[in-house]
Amino acid sequence: MIAVEGGHGLRGELTVQGAKNSVLPILAAAILCRDVSVIENCPRLEDVDASAAILRHLGCRVRWVGEDLEVDSSGLSRWDIPDGLMRRMRSSVIFLGAILARCGRAALSYPGGCELGPRPIDLHLTALRTLGAHIEERGGQLRCRGERLRGTEIVLSLPSVGATENAMLAACGADGVTVISNAAREPEIMDLQAFLRKMGASVRGAGTSTVIVEGGRPLHGCRHRCIGDRIAAATYLSAVAATGGEITLRGVDYRYLSTVTTALSQAGCRISSDEQHIRLRSTGRLRGVCPIRTSPHPGFPTDAQAVFMAALLRSQGTTVFVENIFQNRYRHVAELQRMGANIRLEGRVAVVCGVERLCGATVRCTDLRGGAALVLAGLQADGVTQVEEIHHIKRGYSDLTGDLARLGAKIQEIEA
Repeated sequence: MIAVEGGHGLRGELTVQGAKNSVLPILAAAILCRDVSVIENCPRLEDVDASAAILRHLGCRVRWVGEDLEVDSSGLSRWDIPDGLMRRMRSSVIFLGAILARCGRAALSYPGGCELGPRPIDLHLTALRTLGAHIEERGGQLRCRGERLRGTEIVLSLPSVGATENAMLAACGADGVTVISNAAREPEIMDLQAFLRKMGASVRGAGTSTVIVEGGRPLHGCRHRCIGDRIAAATYLSAVAATGGEITLRGVDYRYLSTVTTALSQAGCRISSDEQHIRLRSTGRLRGVCPIRTSPHPGFPTDAQAVFMAALLRSQGTTVFVENIFQNRYRHVAELQRMGANIRLEGRVAVVCGVERLCGATVRCTDLRGGAALVLAGLQADGVTQVEEIHHIKRGYSDLTGDLARLGAKIQEIEA
């Protein structure tokens, strides 16, 4: 449980953790070679622990060396992932393309993770089938064979991040050239491309809607530093915006946060940035902004929607949120309402009307980003807020409690 006392402004500097959504596909990519890879700036997260458990099950050696994670995939001997490991996180499906490329076959079940509504892996499976994989689906189990994957054109019906990454990984093991059209453009895909290139792969186009992979090249281990986590950065910026104060963030590219910082500026914050830092100042009295519509990058990120909503709970005016990515991304709203938030829901639309005060309460995490939003609401509320079921938060934040405490928050984690 996290206990947070509201009413304290935040001030200070933080170095942003490595990106959760970068490191997970990079860890899967590490099995494409029979060598040692070192992932620098790897965040210590429950989802990283889950990925490490999968790698160990497959026969890899995984160990922490300070803040870096070392993966030795030379001993990989299995091509199956048991149901218990798959259910620990939604992103576990990213191992499918990598195992198929390395072993020519794979067996796993459907993944778990936050319950944000349907996140079908049909796009992943269609992409792999286009490369020549034969996939059988029975009772929640997937059995895949692809001894001779061949490069081809893959056209994604939606710019899915996971499907783009799975296609990239599988294409590294295919003969010939693969062109992925309508690819997702997220910065984390660019980071995956950078890692694959260091391994010796020929990949280009990440960050655009067309990614080209020339498969069949021999790959080797490498050392790679993950980019900073733009969603963690958005969380800390939103926290200081809501409570008032000043923050300097290091280790994150401001260009990846432009839609979030623009919205914070509209809300009344003063923001400056350069290649090394993002600085934000806030009086703590924000105003409503133009409608926030989540969309694939470079649009407003769905993962930042909940924390930005929390920042505006005491704003002057009204803000409309339209969630275009996940069906159940407003599960945190009922918990915010327990604290006195004025939020009306209708389908994918949430209307936030700022209130004068929030009251501390006992609330429950419903998902990763929704849990962070509850903590941000607690920073603003009168009295003490107790946030329960914080394992969701630990899936994506290496030390949310400690980071906020270093900024001056009255916050602590309490063992149940």
